[in-house]
Amino acid sequence: MPAHCTAARRRVPLPHGTGALQIAILDAVPRLPRRASTAARVVVLGDLMLDVVLTADRPLESGTDVPGGVALRQGGSAANTARWIGRLGARTTLITAVGRDAAGRALIEVVRSDKVLVRALRVTGARTGRIGVLVNPGGERSFVADRSAADRLTPADLLPEWFAGVDLLHLPAYSLFHEPLGSATRRAVQLTREANGLVSLDLASVGPLLEGGRRAALAHVRDVAPDLLLATVAEADALLARHGGDGLLELAPIAIVKRGSKGATVLAREGDDALRFEVATERLIAADTTGAGDAFDAGFIVDWLGSRAAKRSLTASLRRAAVAGHRVAARQLVAERPEITIV
Repeated sequence: MPAHCTAARRRVPLPHGTGALQIAILDAVPRLPRRASTAARVVVLGDLMLDVVLTADRPLESGTDVPGGVALRQGGSAANTARWIGRLGARTTLITAVGRDAAGRALIEVVRSDKVLVRALRVTGARTGRIGVLVNPGGERSFVADRSAADRLTPADLLPEWFAGVDLLHLPAYSLFHEPLGSATRRAVQLTREANGLVSLDLASVGPLLEGGRRAALAHVRDVAPDLLLATVAEADALLARHGGDGLLELAPIAIVKRGSKGATVLAREGDDALRFEVATERLIAADTTGAGDAFDAGFIVDWLGSRAAKRSLTASLRRAAVAGHRVAARQLVAERPEITIV
């Protein structure tokens, strides 16, 4: 999918009131190979869920039926990102929890098919988490979440050797809000830092993000202290209680605001200066946008880690990574989504 960068001049205030340096990105961006050459090691911790996807052919009508489709698919933000990271050639581990049921077994095998090492806690007495996904005719989605076993991972379930040599730990914000998973997530961050790894965090969804209030959400993000923070426009605005994502630089040195078909805004701190630029993408018509944001995260992370290993400049690294994220998201939008067979 062709993509290009457009520059927007704007001064970005830093937390201590320093000035900002605007970098304009105007040169062409080369295409990336289908599989990145990076040997980065990425751990993803969070949900592996069963999606029950309801696709309506026309708007719902109260009290009656509308035609459409019902499908069972692999879901979970963490699992979606892990699978794409695996497809892009990085060494990937997914740490998750599922029930001792047929759905959990089937989902683990699906994730393993993309060369992801799955460290799964099989929880007795709790079924594998499920999400009802209602896809409207225009592609917009609504969700009903029954997380169940997905939140049962504990700090004691994590082994330090799982994090040895890790380059980055990726977390969807869903992993922060409920116990004991939240405590396991903080332990994973500690183990990653001890291994000199980076941490990335995706804000994931406005509803769960603000379930405990904005102050609690900000405390969760600050507790993680991510090196990379990813969010949609709605998530950034909700967390910051104001429009524009510039305040995200108070929470992480690098922040990406995902704007869907309108591209992405890249923000970064470098010393006392700040960098901001826009990366545009072509619009794609998609009946279901589920997983596109997770795919963007995977593309960004893999290319960013590769650029860091190649010692590219911050600007070049972030530019390439944002373009890579858009291209992987586009692949998610057009990919076939086979149903899960549960036996």
